[in-house]
Amino acid sequence: MQLIFYGADKEVTGSCHCLEACGERILVDCGLQQGADGDGENRLPFYARQIDAVIVTHAHIDHSGRLPLLVRNGYRGKIYATGATCDLLKIMLLDSAHIQEVDAANANRKGRRAGREPQEPLYTVADAQAAAGRLVRCSYESPVELSGGIRFRFVDAGHLLGSASVELWVRENGLEKKIVFSGDIGNRNLPIIRDPQVIREADYVVMESTYGDREHEPLENYVPQLAEVFEKTLAAGGNVIIPSFAVGRTQELLYFIREMKERRLVRSVPDFPVYVDSPLAAAATQIYGGDLTGYADEDTVRLIRGGFNPIRFSGLHICESAEESKALNEDAAPKVILSSSGMCEAGRIRHHLKHNLWRPECSVVFAGYQANGTLGRMLADGAARVRLFGEEIAVRAQIYNFRALSGHADRRGLLDWIGAFEKKPARVFVVHGEREICEGFADELVRRGFRAWAPGFRAVADLSTNEILEEGAEPQRVSAQKPRRVSSAFARLTRAGRRLMDVIRENEGGANKDLAKFADQIDALCGKWSR
Repeated sequence: MQLIFYGADKEVTGSCHCLEACGERILVDCGLQQGADGDGENRLPFYARQIDAVIVTHAHIDHSGRLPLLVRNGYRGKIYATGATCDLLKIMLLDSAHIQEVDAANANRKGRRAGREPQEPLYTVADAQAAAGRLVRCSYESPVELSGGIRFRFVDAGHLLGSASVELWVRENGLEKKIVFSGDIGNRNLPIIRDPQVIREADYVVMESTYGDREHEPLENYVPQLAEVFEKTLAAGGNVIIPSFAVGRTQELLYFIREMKERRLVRSVPDFPVYVDSPLAAAATQIYGGDLTGYADEDTVRLIRGGFNPIRFSGLHICESAEESKALNEDAAPKVILSSSGMCEAGRIRHHLKHNLWRPECSVVFAGYQANGTLGRMLADGAARVRLFGEEIAVRAQIYNFRALSGHADRRGLLDWIGAFEKKPARVFVVHGEREICEGFADELVRRGFRAWAPGFRAVADLSTNEILEEGAEPQRVSAQKPRRVSSAFARLTRAGRRLMDVIRENEGGANKDLAKFADQIDALCGKWSR
């Protein structure tokens, strides 16, 4: 009965954990690494064909974005998620695959001119469709039997429509253990979705720590403060640019903007135009505007039952085509533009930043987490200049960072969530946070009487004995500002190292004598070249 940590270990993105028990390998999340996390390649650190089942906590790409790659590499099992998560995954994975294909095509155009070998996308639209075909819809609180000895159920995590924590029970060799995977724990009092539900008991807990080092601003002040930014910017003739995650954050912002308009908080332009410039956000908004029974909070349910759409209002425009998107930057009228991606790493938002960052009358409003190494993080941290599409852009627009709307619980929310357990778990594994935050939050839990630990990548824990078998490796950082140039010989050496790891994994289960000999040969080679 072992737990292996394959992603978001002392990092924020790429969530992936594997439970090995009862002869089965169960994957909880299979997320894409983003920003400076990982080595930038998003390779799977295990054999896809050896995985027996996948459980997905929610649809965000850092928890689900490698599912098409998993299927591409031979996974043929089921992918379990809540119904709303399944609906969102069907559009989000296709969008991610489209980005992978476009990025590969652009790289190959440049590569041909440089004489480089063509590269394939990480996965294709067909792979995403194949992954969507393996989805199994589940309901909150309803037990699901995976195999003899393993069962689980979803509990509302309050982070995104359909998001969940996972309660998983394992019975092996007469011993039963309960493992809870928090997923992303939601912020309280967010619009549309319910607050995160607490869990009362577990033997082991794998919990996130994204904001484990800070408190959010009070959410009740959010709408007036955001309205002040809108008022100042629109009155000056500028645009408000909001890099927004297409799913979840965009819809929450629309909820608040509707309230802002109803209360007439923006006096200079009361019916200011709002543009949602993202095909993915448009598709997600349709889902959020549908039947939210079992997912929405009481206020939203009341609005819907009264025949009122909580995220529709006068002056709202949805941009579908690229032509509509380009026209926004040719129109001089002040406006609000919500566009993805939320961390400014891809998509139409980069064009809007190019056209507005240099204008002092404009504003850029961040309303979500910005991972290390992303353009969004650079801007939020006060960069004076950035490069976009090969051009240096001066940052003269006003930059605002509204953390109150974060979909993640802050330090107090995380402590309240883990504090709801009636008996302290045997161990708490702290994941999904930058290295300093993971380790700092784990230390805080230890001070509060918990046995807590922040695992590294590929760490292994024995859940039957509560022993740490492997502590794992530190995350590898890649600078998004200054890509490292390496020689062709070193690149070849790196490829050889990856091949060696593949060969090592292929020999799992071999004779001890042969494995020991193999290890001796590797040690001797390392001794020769170690500096």
